[in-house]
Amino acid sequence: MRLKNKVIIITGSTTGIGKAIAQRCVTEGAKVIVHGREKKAGENVIKEIGEENGILHLDDLTDPLSAERLVNAAINSYGTLDAIVNNAAWVPASDIHNTDLKLLEDVFSVNTFAPYLLIKSALPHLTESKGSVLNIGSVNAWSGEPNLLAYSMSKGAMMTMTRNLGDALFREAGVRVNQINPGWVLTEKEIERKRSQNLPYDWYTYLPKEFAPSGRIIWSKEIAAAVIYWLSEESGPITGQTVELEQYPLLGRNAPKDEVTIPARGNDESPKT
Repeated sequence: MRLKNKVIIITGSTTGIGKAIAQRCVTEGAKVIVHGREKKAGENVIKEIGEENGILHLDDLTDPLSAERLVNAAINSYGTLDAIVNNAAWVPASDIHNTDLKLLEDVFSVNTFAPYLLIKSALPHLTESKGSVLNIGSVNAWSGEPNLLAYSMSKGAMMTMTRNLGDALFREAGVRVNQINPGWVLTEKEIERKRSQNLPYDWYTYLPKEFAPSGRIIWSKEIAAAVIYWLSEESGPITGQTVELEQYPLLGRNAPKDEVTIPARGNDESPKT
């Protein structure tokens, strides 16, 4: 087991990528703090992984004191803390015309400030355990989609924070900080987000190769598998790194000559996901 006896906080782990990470961490021998705001979803995760393998902590990351409460939950339950996975994020549609200061503050509060405050609160314990931090960013950190302005800005800031702290904290305290930037991942929220944009229920079953050369987009469990390397001893002294997890070259890739869209197809039946 690659994470045997490690205690790991995973924010936003009641659904999607975070849930898959929690499940995989437990499979690898870790104890996890499952975090979110939806009680029923969180209880379902704890039931799936086993009550002996994790605890549920419900909290709102926009509250600056939530970081300290999360760390205390881990220490009070397990007496130590080995790693943090900053996964929780808010992904509102926004562009320059509808992005005001309030929206920016709200998005950065969840996507950038909360991860920073959690690292800061956990640092004494991570220093003691020579632990690690893994930030879950996004390929949008590099420039982002036109309708994801605020989100993309927040993930770009997270990437800079990762590189800065990855150097500073390793030199100062032996704590590694790295980041993965997933591309397009099939999660419950992504399915609903695309449906809200008037795509059919089964939009993810027939994707243009421009967006998904393999014929499908990435599964949450595939992101979770990559996470284990960064949380385990296998990654050794590697720190301050960001890695893209996508199925095509992101930087330097030629843009399509014509706009590629997912064709509408009449299907009102909800898929079995």
